Amino acid sequence: MSDMPERWSKASVYPDMWADPDEDPRNLDGVSPDGELATLQDYLRNYRLTLRLKCQGLNPEELARRSVPPSTMSLLGLVRHLAEVERDWRNWVAPGDPAPKLYGPGGDFDGAVAEQAVVDGAFADLAREQAAFDAVLADYPDMGARVGKDDIAVRELWVHMIEEYARHCGHADLLRECIDGRVGQ
Repeated sequence: MSDMPERWSKASVYPDMWADPDEDPRNLDGVSPDGELATLQDYLRNYRLTLRLKCQGLNPEELARRSVPPSTMSLLGLVRHLAEVERDWRNWVAPGDPAPKLYGPGGDFDGAVAEQAVVDGAFADLAREQAAFDAVLADYPDMGARVGKDDIAVRELWVHMIEEYARHCGHADLLRECIDGRVGQ
């Protein structure tokens, strides 16, 4: 495995971190939010940003690289997958017919090809779906409220979305390290 990159980090204070604490955009003021809803929103915002950080500075080929064969997982595939997840969970709450899949069955990973238009589209889809998810849940500040046709608790929607991002940010850590050796929290 001579083509494996050496590990590196931009951080100088803690060499296993993505960035030094004073440069990490996920911890703007160091003060934790007040209340359950604000805490859940903060965690989700930080995980969403973590995914973007893991993709930052890579070209389409690197973003589409499947670093752990035979898996079809790539950073670009994760971006597309999480756009799909945002839409799926919004569909649980939104009235009427669910919005269709963005990429079709399996298309989130299989369609993650090394083309700039695909990359741009994936990040645009992700931003749009995140905003739509947030807009729907903004109507439900009560964490115990039951919503949607399945009567799911709003709290469960927030926690599930955080869980999705947390799990996939762990994948993104490994994928990024295989691409260029960059490590970090």
